[in-house]
Amino acid sequence: MRHGEAFPETQDPRRPLTPAGRANVERLARLAAARPIRASAIFHSGILRARQTAEILGTQLAPDIQVQQISGLMPGDDPAIAAAELETAQDSIILVGHLPHMNRLAALLTNGDSDRGVVYFSPASMVCCSRKDSQWTLAWMLTPDST
Repeated sequence: MRHGEAFPETQDPRRPLTPAGRANVERLARLAAARPIRASAIFHSGILRARQTAEILGTQLAPDIQVQQISGLMPGDDPAIAAAELETAQDSIILVGHLPHMNRLAALLTNGDSDRGVVYFSPASMVCCSRKDSQWTLAWMLTPDST
């Protein structure tokens, strides 16, 4: 998942979610909760807007879900780091990050080439990558405008 819309750095250097960004994340979280989306943990980059997004998502999906910061989700990080986390996960997990990292991660998982895009993460969008055996596929995408 990509974080929701954040304030520009010139307005607030911490770049928290805007009211519209928070509302879109809350809407997406309600849409996700209405689907059979279950995860054992939600990991975020540690940047404020990603942490806020992860916390809102966790509140909607399951109050007892683990929400924590991990390395490998920063905008310029190598997507292979997050891919390795996914490969070793025993249960479904949700990653909350940034562009261009999330685009590159989805591409790496589904076609093996992080530079050959398969999807664009708009703010507050969620993509499900599903693994069967060792093959990842793009299963679905949710945006705040999804019905």
